[in-house]
Amino acid sequence: MKIHEYQAKDIFKHYGIPVPVSCVVKDAHRARDFAEKTGKKVVVKAQVHVGGRGKAGGIKLADNPDEAFRSAGEILGKRLKGLIVDKVLVEEAINIKKEYYLGITMDRKSRKNVVMLSTEGGVDIEEVAARTPEKIEKLYIDPAFGLKDFEIKKLSVKANLSKSAREFSHFLKSLYRLYLENDATLAEINPLILTGEGKLMAGDAKILLDDNAMFRHKDLETLQEIAEDDPIEQEARKSNIPYVRLDGDIGIMGNGAGLVMTTLDMVKREGGNPANFLDIGGGGSSEKTKKSLEIITMDKNLNGIFINIFGGITRCDEAAKGIIEAIKSLHISMPVVIRLAGTREEEGRRLFEAEGFEVGRDMNEAAKKVVEFAAAYKGRREKN
Repeated sequence: MKIHEYQAKDIFKHYGIPVPVSCVVKDAHRARDFAEKTGKKVVVKAQVHVGGRGKAGGIKLADNPDEAFRSAGEILGKRLKGLIVDKVLVEEAINIKKEYYLGITMDRKSRKNVVMLSTEGGVDIEEVAARTPEKIEKLYIDPAFGLKDFEIKKLSVKANLSKSAREFSHFLKSLYRLYLENDATLAEINPLILTGEGKLMAGDAKILLDDNAMFRHKDLETLQEIAEDDPIEQEARKSNIPYVRLDGDIGIMGNGAGLVMTTLDMVKREGGNPANFLDIGGGGSSEKTKKSLEIITMDKNLNGIFINIFGGITRCDEAAKGIIEAIKSLHISMPVVIRLAGTREEEGRRLFEAEGFEVGRDMNEAAKKVVEFAAAYKGRREKN
């Protein structure tokens, strides 16, 4: 579950993590009032669930109250990456000496939570990982012992935070406690600011919460704003179908979270861009299959679909019948490539081939096919 920056900063304050003085407003006049009250420069930030707000014009620095008024007026009502901005966070501008990135998330490979600290703050961590991975320091947390003081000190030394080591230790321990106690899947500060006065402060705040743990956090559940969620994700949530929208053009459907994640990786490796994550689960009925494909095809950027089915609980021939019926009833005209493996896969493959569908002999071949077909389909769409 996503929450806004201002909501995350409210949680930060509860855990003693320093954040700038701020207020949330829905009209430009209140933004000017706040700037007048503080008597300082302020930053006006769009509160929408998208990344890269600064590059999209959703963050503006205002030197005085009149600029705060103008900036808020320009941002409010603006469509930012498909979402309308209906509120902005106005906060005191901080005297920045240095910016860092600090985040905690789960590393599935090591089966541990991991702290990531980088001297390249204010930049998407994915960009840092791609350009200068050596600038990201990682600390894997042993679940039996938690964060240890000597590990935190070692981390601070590597990031040239020795002079603020004690403060950084408190900062990181508080963030980790927040992460655990709220069942977060990500707690991120970008940038973590070292001020001109030598203090650490959270310049931004991002928290992702585990939907499956919300029954333990009724107070946090109220923070969710359904109206702003992606409409396709909303529809999937109504049908209890695990779906995450991405920014690619190849729809992905599979039965099992691990299989779907692998499928995304394979498509990416072949040069394609996945449009979504969708896990139909084991024993998916024909009704659920149809609904899943309906959800995937709500994305108008789609140029192809890759369906990856492992026949265990689900027999491949039964899955094939449901998929064929769903594709026909939804009148899907874009390329669809299927990969089958497991129980009665040969029977399932024959059913697809009889209907003229493309079937990959293995995952590699299927991924390669769907990337090629999607590119060709996109070319035809652009010509028309």
